[in-house]
Amino acid sequence: MPGARKPVAATGTQAVTISFAGFNRAWAAWIGDRLERRGHTVVYQRWDPPVEAPLEEALRDLLLAPGPVLVVMSDWYFQLGPRSHDEWNRALRAVVAPASGRFAAVTVTGAALPSATAVFAAADLTTVGEEEAERRVLARLGLPDERLPDPGDPRRGPRYPADTPDVWGGVPRRNTRFTGREVLLNNAYHALQEAGRGAGVVTLHGMSGVGKTQLAAEYVYRFGAEYDVVWWVAADKRVTCRQRLAELAPALGLSTGVEYGERLRAARDALRRGEPYSRWLLVLDGADEPDQIWDLVPTGPGHVLITARNPEWGEHNSTLMEVPVYDREESVAFVRRRAPRLTHEEADQLAVALEDLPLLLDQTAGWLNDSDMSVDEYIELLEDGIDQDVVKVSADFPLAFQTGWSILLNQLRETVPESVDLLRLCTFFAPGAIPVRLVRDLPADELPEKLRGLVDDPVRWARAINKLRQYAVVRAAGVGEREVHDSVGDAGLSGVAGDTLYMHRMVHQIVHQDMPAQDHKEFIEVVRRALVAADPGRPTDTRLWPRYAEITPHLKWADVLKSTDAAMHTLILNCLRYMYLSGEYRAGIKLGRRALDAWKDLLGETHPRIWDVSYHYANLMRAVGDYAGTEAIERAAVEHLRNERGPRDLEHLRAAGGLAADLRGLGRYDEAFEISGWILAAYRELLGEQDSRTLNAQNNLAMSQRLLGRYEESLDLNRRTLEARRQLLRPRHSWTLYSEINYATDLRLLGRYSEAESLQGQSVRVHRIVLGKDNPQTLRAEHNLALCLYRGGDRGKAGALFTQVLESCERVLGENDPLTVMFAASQSCFAREHGDIDQAKAISERVVDGYVAMLGAAHPFVAGTRANHALILRNVGEREQAHTLIEDSLTAMTRAVGEAHPWTLGCAVNASALRNIVGDAEGAAALTNDTIARATEVLGRTHPLTLSSRIAYAADLRALRDGRRAEKVEGEALDDLVATLGAQHVHTVAARSRTRPYWDFEPPAI
Repeated sequence: MPGARKPVAATGTQAVTISFAGFNRAWAAWIGDRLERRGHTVVYQRWDPPVEAPLEEALRDLLLAPGPVLVVMSDWYFQLGPRSHDEWNRALRAVVAPASGRFAAVTVTGAALPSATAVFAAADLTTVGEEEAERRVLARLGLPDERLPDPGDPRRGPRYPADTPDVWGGVPRRNTRFTGREVLLNNAYHALQEAGRGAGVVTLHGMSGVGKTQLAAEYVYRFGAEYDVVWWVAADKRVTCRQRLAELAPALGLSTGVEYGERLRAARDALRRGEPYSRWLLVLDGADEPDQIWDLVPTGPGHVLITARNPEWGEHNSTLMEVPVYDREESVAFVRRRAPRLTHEEADQLAVALEDLPLLLDQTAGWLNDSDMSVDEYIELLEDGIDQDVVKVSADFPLAFQTGWSILLNQLRETVPESVDLLRLCTFFAPGAIPVRLVRDLPADELPEKLRGLVDDPVRWARAINKLRQYAVVRAAGVGEREVHDSVGDAGLSGVAGDTLYMHRMVHQIVHQDMPAQDHKEFIEVVRRALVAADPGRPTDTRLWPRYAEITPHLKWADVLKSTDAAMHTLILNCLRYMYLSGEYRAGIKLGRRALDAWKDLLGETHPRIWDVSYHYANLMRAVGDYAGTEAIERAAVEHLRNERGPRDLEHLRAAGGLAADLRGLGRYDEAFEISGWILAAYRELLGEQDSRTLNAQNNLAMSQRLLGRYEESLDLNRRTLEARRQLLRPRHSWTLYSEINYATDLRLLGRYSEAESLQGQSVRVHRIVLGKDNPQTLRAEHNLALCLYRGGDRGKAGALFTQVLESCERVLGENDPLTVMFAASQSCFAREHGDIDQAKAISERVVDGYVAMLGAAHPFVAGTRANHALILRNVGEREQAHTLIEDSLTAMTRAVGEAHPWTLGCAVNASALRNIVGDAEGAAALTNDTIARATEVLGRTHPLTLSSRIAYAADLRALRDGRRAEKVEGEALDDLVATLGAQHVHTVAARSRTRPYWDFEPPAI
């Protein structure tokens, strides 16, 4: 943290040299931009000293620069060469320690660094938002951090590196072993930057295996902060290229129809005009046939980066840059990073043998690192050429309708009999939009004979659909990428969309009823297989949710719950997981209940799939607050699995994690903490620290710690979880974003309001982009941001956001959902102090009643929200009732969570105020004094709740006419408030004006 060492710089403008690894260029560019905006001169020094040069000499060269040297520390900075930690420690002690006044540093990684880097006293930028990061950089350099005037366009200059562009799609995960290519990267960057409008096209061309795609991906991550749109397109086929470009239209927020052609035109036009974004980057990966797609390359103010084997892109106004094999130094560095057990000499041997080709080096080095074979032995195997065994490649209708329908079906059978087969097949999808393309995606040998010829023959397929459209049996529901045209021109219809059809519910029902048993048996299996094949397999990936949204409506109509196929079971479980993560709780509960009942009959009460579906079903029930119901389900699963498989079985641990969550919901926090602790220990032992299941267990333990009031412990654990998820998953993964909410919540609960607001504000923006504005997790993020703004003193923004979040949650989830009740509690507290007291009272009564119905009268949430309601009664003049209610709430909260829990201490702060109002000054002072002692022990002397207790105690002493002690207590508390929150913070101003503090119970998410 800043402040561990005296700041480097003096006052005035400075010349600052930023030393950084190329991998961290985005951080260097952002820091430099922040400094240059304040008038400082910045010199960028990319750190990559020759491996043969002594490290001490390279470090001393940095001191030749005038002014402070700011090092951007990451594992990459200390790996280049590569060099060992011991080598670095010696150099840092010899060079940096004696000249520590010239060096400053920031760290942008959570990875372990050489121990001697402590000499830098680096400012940590890894888990903070943009504003806090800028403040820390300036503080570390000893520069003033006054707020600059609003630049007008917030997108001017490099974007904060922890934030991603407004529109981001299809970009591969960053290769953390990327090596070298610095000249190519810089040349591509300057070629694009210096190109005129409409001419910013660079093609990276070279033979297969030289790393063109990896190079393009590294360009995106290294320079992506300078773009507002980054869109990656697989351009090996024109059809896929058009599809990806068309998908850009809705991502840009353009209003278009459903046709891909229309979307494609809209997207290209928006890029050409630079509206709504002028800073865009389009990557066309694998565009080996320029003649096929050159006309799709957009012009405009943005840039296009192409990867291809074909250099003919030079004939289409593109700057060509050949990507060669690695030079030898790059090969050796890459191999040693890929296979740490190899020496420099062995890496050089391997590079020679494989002719420096990156793909082969990657595959081979990774294999060698995990084997006992020596490099010499391996090279002997290559004498006869590279062998793949060596190089491992990583009825209720009117009679007239029924009669008319029978006539129509007979006519269809006589003219285009295959159209009846297609029609019957469609009824095993849900009525409405029917994605028949899923059937067309199946291999022909998996289809019944009567469908095989139809799907294989585009003319027959188009004729069948055209005939159905001619008779208004179906209509086109959108144009897909693979349009099918009827060359015969039947009935004047030149073509139809062959991917999605629309069938009315009435037609759907009558066709489904009028079907031979053999067709029913064959067609239902076809649709089941189509749905299984369409399963993306990753329900946690938000980018795949549209595909799950397309699949889930059809499960019922394909009668999937009667299938014994394991792949079908997996599809159902994945859909349940998607429904939980996307907030489709009610539909998910319905499917989960039906699946549980059906599978018990089909598979037996103790079949392994029963525990799988129980897990997902319980998650969905828990999401709507049915903790007692989920506890019964999870406890039965835990007991059975423990008895049958033992306590260390992974399925048992998963069920135990669900049980701990149920106990948290029921307010049994100690039990939940104990279970969560041994679950995490078991996962760490079985799977290691970095497995996603271990991180989930770590997240859950932190939640139990927070509910127990152990905020510092929760903060530390959530910080580690966030850092690991950012590395293991990706910054935009929903679980990573969830960790950002948790970490920001802990910061807020510890009184670190500006840090919490900075991180949560940035996270909210990404939530809205990735998950959508109505996703429950997005609403949670916005609610936490509102609380951060409120506690930080920005009441205007907080009030608007409280209202918006509550209205959205009521619309999306309903008035009785746990999230809605939680948001309503905050809205009531805000309205009590800054809005309509009658509205506050009405909302508060609903909240208390809602929690009693959901959780029972003894739950701590009931005690806490009753404590909130007592403050409303106080404000409307019902003092005796308020006093009685707050004393009952204090007793209930003490019984529920203990006398030293922050919630109990908060109730005590409010109870002492009510005691004072009803004339019990001595009782008030005694309670407040006791609260101070407990709060100091649990939270620390300068925690906001402790400070509120001290200010309240001064008021109690004045009521007892002990003015001297009151002045002393108040003065010390005010000094600490100024030091902790600032002289102008609303809490400090209120305390200075002797407005008695109060405490709001904020029901946490479980």
